[in-house]
Amino acid sequence: MDLKDQLQKLFPDHQPIKDANLQTSRSPNLYNQVSPLLCKYEKRNGRPTLIIEGFEGENINHLKKISSKLKQRFSVGGSVKNQTIIIQGNIRDKVMNYLSEIGFKVKRVGG
Repeated sequence: MDLKDQLQKLFPDHQPIKDANLQTSRSPNLYNQVSPLLCKYEKRNGRPTLIIEGFEGENINHLKKISSKLKQRFSVGGSVKNQTIIIQGNIRDKVMNYLSEIGFKVKRVGG
């Protein structure tokens, strides 16, 4: 007995939706990002820094909006330079979780 049969036993009146347009991913990719973003941890002038690279497209306004959301959410400073987001501090795991929640593919680079 598989899961479908068990659910049918629990909810006999339920009719499953047969729609081929349903997406299987957790969240839709709103930013049309094909390749994953690279999250790197570096020390610049002795201070921990998170660098997010790999944004596709030429629209710098989207990049500034994403940077602004990150800085407000995690109460950190940062900037946008040369299609990269630079965040102050070592909060790579939190940022990676947040970026994956809003629809980006994220890849951890470095230790």
